[in-house]
Amino acid sequence: MKKILSSLALLTSFHVSAEAPQNIIMVVSDGMGPAYTTAYRYYNDDPATPEIETTIFDKYHVGSSSTYPAKVSGLVTDSAASATALASGVKSYNGAIGVDVNEQPVKSVLHQAKQIGKKTGIVVTSQINHATPAAYMVHNKSRQNYDEIADSYFDNRINDQFIADLMLGGGWQYFIRKDRNVVNDFKSSGFHYLDDYNQLSNLPKDKPVLGLFADKGMPQALDYGDKYRLSTMTAAALDYLPNDKGMFLLIEASQVDWGGHSNDIAYSMSEMSDLEKTMAVLEKFVEQNPDTLVVLTADHSTGGMTIGANGDYAWHPTWIKNLTASTQSMAQEIGDNGLDVLKLQQALGFQLTPEEQDELTTQMDKALAYWTENEIKFLAKGYSQASTVTRKMRKAITQLIDKRTNTGWTTSGHTGVDVPVYAFGKNSELFIGQLDNVDIATTIFNLLK
Repeated sequence: MKKILSSLALLTSFHVSAEAPQNIIMVVSDGMGPAYTTAYRYYNDDPATPEIETTIFDKYHVGSSSTYPAKVSGLVTDSAASATALASGVKSYNGAIGVDVNEQPVKSVLHQAKQIGKKTGIVVTSQINHATPAAYMVHNKSRQNYDEIADSYFDNRINDQFIADLMLGGGWQYFIRKDRNVVNDFKSSGFHYLDDYNQLSNLPKDKPVLGLFADKGMPQALDYGDKYRLSTMTAAALDYLPNDKGMFLLIEASQVDWGGHSNDIAYSMSEMSDLEKTMAVLEKFVEQNPDTLVVLTADHSTGGMTIGANGDYAWHPTWIKNLTASTQSMAQEIGDNGLDVLKLQQALGFQLTPEEQDELTTQMDKALAYWTENEIKFLAKGYSQASTVTRKMRKAITQLIDKRTNTGWTTSGHTGVDVPVYAFGKNSELFIGQLDNVDIATTIFNLLK
């Protein structure tokens, strides 16, 4: 079936090659399986109206995609293998960054866009050398080689040009190191560098741009001054990149996945809100620039999330609509200063029942006892009492929210389910139906000939 779909994509591309879009925007929402977009619809619903309002995702849903990696890694992919498939059209092993199963480099659609003269950019809420952006940008046998990947962003070239004209996200830890300051390398080569998020509105059009706004990944949307930082960075990229030869822009909603790994429904829904805002920015751009294709999909699903758990036919997202901080921030406050129920209720946006307060007190006592029992071992590993209590209490808070909302999880890892595909703009019809992740890359390659 995959061969048939790939062949169809190839044949169709001959028909539309003269009409290929000038601008291609690829959006990857890391970890966003079908339960996430469904949950977001209900989370976003106006309870004052009788109908369930649709979201921008519903408007542009065109199909689904399988995500399995190369056979050597089984049926459940990691972000690196899936991003390599989405970027290059080549199945590889889990952990692979832009290389095949033999660790040989494979060309990405971003490389092809740069090779034919388009401007290129990446906008992510993770560090810019994380698995997904890295697979579009460079080649490495392991996603864990963060310093090597950061170096290759500068050292590698395409047609004697840097791989990307614009890079926005996090990553100070990997680009400003004792052994090498890659930021200084970029600056000395003519890049405009910014580490102040508020300077995004003043990007120079005559210089390539590197913007790093966090040590690793950017803070969660719930904790950031701008709750829509992905859409803000996207708007800046869309103002900067357009030119006569067109552009290729990779956008990643990186932290939908991180919420899934933490089994944190509030985290994931706030990141989905930022993604929807980003899609609205892209929709407006396509209206004004119809020679543009936008494709959105996920690399895999994370957490095995269910909206309705424990045999109860119900889901109650209203309990996560009024949070004023992330569960991580709430837990950090407890780790640093102890359990203050009034402060916690203010952050949650709802009153805790006596039973919930008792449960949190019990979990706090257990966390302190756990630290006392393992203090010598934890100190040797660099853990503190505060960090230990924070980890335990974050889990307690997310479980409390799960009970309130009736959210279920099957894993803290990835699952092998198919993921949704969304597309709009020029040639968006090429992504209709049941696809595999390599088919998405194959079709984009054909549009970039």
